[in-house]
Amino acid sequence: MPSGGARARSGPAPDPNALRRDRRDDAGWVTLPADGYDGVKPVFPLSAASDAELGLWDELWTKPQAKQWALLGLEYEVAAYVRAFLESVQPDASAGLKTAVLRMAAEVGLSLPGMHQLRWRFGEPERAVDAVVTPLRAVDSLSSVLDEVDGVE
Repeated sequence: MPSGGARARSGPAPDPNALRRDRRDDAGWVTLPADGYDGVKPVFPLSAASDAELGLWDELWTKPQAKQWALLGLEYEVAAYVRAFLESVQPDASAGLKTAVLRMAAEVGLSLPGMHQLRWRFGEPERAVDAVVTPLRAVDSLSSVLDEVDGVE
């Protein structure tokens, strides 16, 4: 039986600012919109959805990760996470279900370790560009401005 070797979650998390970025096997990082996903939210795909499931579904589809979920077609995975999460927070939920929910959160990029493993990072929030106003000199009179203009050739 072999021992040792690389495992999926062994070692430190990948660093997007690492110096060794020129390796061919090093997948690039995906930058997620910091302001959240503003695309089309899919319909909850599982049958017999509760109000709590629909509410959490709506909330999750505003997160930045939803951009990747839509791109990769992960609607069923996110829906399964929603259902399992709500079951896991019940007082009688098993430890196994709670562990499964933690893994599911990582697989869809909802946890920081999951985001690092998927190589997803948040971008900078879009800010309104502040208008740069050049301060104006105090002018005593219009005639002094005209004198300055006439003096320049």
